Amino acid sequence: MIKAVIFDMDGVLIDSEPFWRRAESEVFGTVGIHLTEEDLNYTMGRRIDDVVEHWYHERPWDGPSKKEIEDEIVQKVIEFVKTEAKPMPGVRQALELFKEHNLPMAIASSSATEIIDAVVDRLGIRNYFPHIYSAENEEYGKPHPGVYITTAKLLGVPPHRCLAIEDSPSGVLSAKSAKMLCVAVPERDNRDNKYVKIADIVINSLEEINQKFLTSLA
Repeated sequence: MIKAVIFDMDGVLIDSEPFWRRAESEVFGTVGIHLTEEDLNYTMGRRIDDVVEHWYHERPWDGPSKKEIEDEIVQKVIEFVKTEAKPMPGVRQALELFKEHNLPMAIASSSATEIIDAVVDRLGIRNYFPHIYSAENEEYGKPHPGVYITTAKLLGVPPHRCLAIEDSPSGVLSAKSAKMLCVAVPERDNRDNKYVKIADIVINSLEEINQKFLTSLA
């Protein structure tokens, strides 16, 4: 029986993956790195410092530091969030359902805290989450399970009693490595990904999270 629900943010609560793709493509392009869709999918769901480190290792550049590139990407994403962000279908319905069943909720995201704050304020959903936690506070980001283990501790619930809702391969790996029940809501390009398929349940949209769905988890 689940005792708490932990949401990933990017691609789950908000369709921010296009923002990340645009920001990464634009900023990496300024240092001569032109990322393909395959490249962007490969690093999807990972902490931005990991993404920057990965591409610097693969295609080192001269000029701006890794931290400067990272900060520029983050600021572009925040700009997009504040002006364009919309909730994913079914977000409010799922949040209300879990609230009605007195299931405490938290966010465990690879994004920086300032991005998470921009998202929850833009969507007006801060009151649902007593705990909001960023993997920037962990030694390792997803797919390492640290962000989920720490978030479970904040909720006071054992990891195996938590339901994690994810969208990316690295996020699913993170949640399952933390021994959590995991529901994946992957974007189209990741539906057949072998790591997404290790989720306990794969759905097309949060709109599928209803009373019948919740009862099936008992």
